Amino acid sequence: MAAAQGVCIHHIARGSPDVKRLAKFYQEILGFERVESPNLGIEVVWLRLPPVFTLHLIQKDPESKLPETPWNASSAVVDPKHLTRSHHICFSISNYESFVQTLKEKGIEIFENTQPDGKTKQAFFFDPDGNGLEVGNWEPAMQ
Repeated sequence: MAAAQGVCIHHIARGSPDVKRLAKFYQEILGFERVESPNLGIEVVWLRLPPVFTLHLIQKDPESKLPETPWNASSAVVDPKHLTRSHHICFSISNYESFVQTLKEKGIEIFENTQPDGKTKQAFFFDPDGNGLEVGNWEPAMQ
């Protein structure tokens, strides 16, 4: 038996040199809602994707000694075709075709894939800070 019980994802945090720009992207592209954010002495924006998932956008530490990678860079630097399996957040969406068309209209470079079942479609892309994202036409998880 696992040590933790009743586990579910509470939030994912992303550092950004421009928190407001990144928040606008997640609100316009994926429909996140802005919620009350704490005063941490640095710029933060908390976003929620109903019913419970939250994304915490936090001002990137300019003194950070972490190396620049495609996943913490200040801009998207990698072709979505090469987005690694282990560095992305995935969302299930019900309007896959129109959503992908919207990404294209906004000039967001995507890589599409269809699973061997011939039904499951996926699109890979990056947010403005180079964080990998995936959307797919899976059925939403049951609560």
